Amino acid sequence: MSNKTSTLYVCKNCDAQSPKWSGRCLECGGWGTLELKTVDFKPIEKTPGASPAEIVDLEKLDQPSGFNRRRTNIEELDRVLGGGLTAGSLVLLGGEPGIGKSTLVAQIAAAIQRKSEVIYVSGEESAGQIKERFNRLGIKPEKIKFLSETNAEKIISTINQLKPGLVIIDSIQTIYSSAIAGEAGGINQIRGSTVGFLESAKKNNIAIILIGHITKDGTLAGPKTLEHIVDTVLYLETETNHDYRILRATKNRFGSINEIGIFEMTAGGFKEVPNPSLIFMEENQNITGSVISCVIQGTRAFLTEVQALATKTVFGYPQRKASGFDLNRLSVLIAVLTKRAGLNLTNQDVILNVVGGLKVSDPSLDLAVCLAIASSLLNQVISNKTLVLGEVGLGGEIRPVAKLEQKLKEAERLGFTKAIIPAGAYEAKKIQMIKIKNLAEIIKYLAKN
Repeated sequence: MSNKTSTLYVCKNCDAQSPKWSGRCLECGGWGTLELKTVDFKPIEKTPGASPAEIVDLEKLDQPSGFNRRRTNIEELDRVLGGGLTAGSLVLLGGEPGIGKSTLVAQIAAAIQRKSEVIYVSGEESAGQIKERFNRLGIKPEKIKFLSETNAEKIISTINQLKPGLVIIDSIQTIYSSAIAGEAGGINQIRGSTVGFLESAKKNNIAIILIGHITKDGTLAGPKTLEHIVDTVLYLETETNHDYRILRATKNRFGSINEIGIFEMTAGGFKEVPNPSLIFMEENQNITGSVISCVIQGTRAFLTEVQALATKTVFGYPQRKASGFDLNRLSVLIAVLTKRAGLNLTNQDVILNVVGGLKVSDPSLDLAVCLAIASSLLNQVISNKTLVLGEVGLGGEIRPVAKLEQKLKEAERLGFTKAIIPAGAYEAKKIQMIKIKNLAEIIKYLAKN
């Protein structure tokens, strides 16, 4: 049987095929990337059956002793990773340009070099620039080796030869593979290079950290499919007006994704924040629309300030805006306040902000949001030593919240004197408990105080 040939338009970035030319690739969105190519369709040939794969009996397998982790002694980082860098893992660290990704990996390299050798690969900076950063951070690169290379095969060959404890790739967008067509930074190049690093990490039982830049459309290292290849995905986030950085995991095969790490950016690098609650409550004052609540992130309790502003709508439909809180949930709570608590918010613009850049999805923040809106509307001040916790139902009822005892202990530690909580049997020794059943009771309490 003879081979058949056909002409197709193939994208040079992602290899997507199209029967006709268009200015933009429908798969990756690249402009002017379709090229006319002749494709040879080979006939399917019957091949002899493959030999069966080796089967492992899990019942007879020895009990694993746990993951081999290398602690960095950067407690905020180790907490997010689940106890440290896991040997044989591939970690993707993402964030916007200038947020401090290179600074963080430099401090990780400094911590790991105490126990094993580190290879720092950079396709963006020279050895002199890397050394200057180390000097600025006060790091002595005793066991840190630098590799200025962008070819994935050469990098992997070096890793297989030296077998270091940690490899840092800065950044994955600059790496290319000779076996894959296309320029560095393309979808196929990024994906193929990452698969090669994953195989090397598993084969040599070493940890590899890839730095991925956030692109203009908000994706990490080009395609989102890269996140499915790696073991752990970390994001470094910040608010533009703060020097604090929040490190969170969106995927972690070796730990929880609910933990977050808090750092402060200084001239000497990142410094851990031992008491994160103070960040989210800094400069807290007794003003209308300000309420203190508590949320759980992983295993830690954070006290956070919720601010609301209710102003009369100038014209048209009233606006609802939220920062750090779900906008749809805010609309539901406003509807419940209007129907169950008798507050007229149909002609009020409502703006909500969770202080410190924290993004919250904990339902225990519902009551604090409602009280902050009512405080702003009625011009009544809630004491900044009062903690507010509770989930609000559609009937206006206040429902119990998870881990209430842990949240109240955090408030006690920081000197709070009152707590507005759902009606229940829990009692605290140092905090005065104000137990309510519905939103109507909280409005009455607000009017009395």
